[in-house]
Amino acid sequence: MTSAPLADRSALVGRLRAAGCVYAEDEADLLLAAADTPAALAELTDRRVAGEPLEYLLGWAEFCGLRIAVDAGVFVPRGRTALLVEVAAELTGPSPAVADLCCGSGATTVALAHRLAPRWLAGADIDPAAVACARRNLAGLDAEVYEGDLFTPLPRQWRGRLDLVVANAPYVPTDAVALMPAEARLHEAPVALDGGPDGLTVLRRVGVGAASWLAPGGHLVVEASDAQADVLCAALDAAGLVPSVRHDENLDATAVTARRPG
Repeated sequence: MTSAPLADRSALVGRLRAAGCVYAEDEADLLLAAADTPAALAELTDRRVAGEPLEYLLGWAEFCGLRIAVDAGVFVPRGRTALLVEVAAELTGPSPAVADLCCGSGATTVALAHRLAPRWLAGADIDPAAVACARRNLAGLDAEVYEGDLFTPLPRQWRGRLDLVVANAPYVPTDAVALMPAEARLHEAPVALDGGPDGLTVLRRVGVGAASWLAPGGHLVVEASDAQADVLCAALDAAGLVPSVRHDENLDATAVTARRPG
């Protein structure tokens, strides 16, 4: 049952805080801005208190200073992924050819489009809902979005010619998905979260594919946990790439990079 319209901001903040929203004041301001009537505000608040992600209620998430549209069920971009964008931009030369795998909403693709001047830029995702969302976010930018598994849907002519491949692939171990916050495990697509028994099933496949899709001297940049970095580096080395690790304490983020020799 929908509650009565909230009388003021303080009542809204109190209700959000009671529901466990850590940033209740900020969320209250965002909900107030999103609702054009008291009834709409009450509905949004009821849904938030019930555990629906704030980004789905607003229809967008902030990422790298950009507003990214996020549809229900699509992976919500996390702040920690800014490290992936930063490292990728540092490693890439002028006018790169770039592919963003497991692109989700296209947040990383959009961020790279604003930081680089790619001669070719594409995102790809296996989830049709994510692909539709990414296409909305990339509308007006010189980029393509493909539906399919990792490198499979990319045009063949780019095989061996990519300067940069990035991937925020799922890396949560299967057994740990149940331990994730309810906002993620109950609302985001499982395919965007579950990385297999050790969390690295998809990332190993990304590394193997990157070894043949990257141009000589090109770079792969992926996100992983700090605890997974050594095992992932070993897998990338076995794939014929030269790996390294970057960690950012402030973001609590780890980016693993790998260069194709040549």
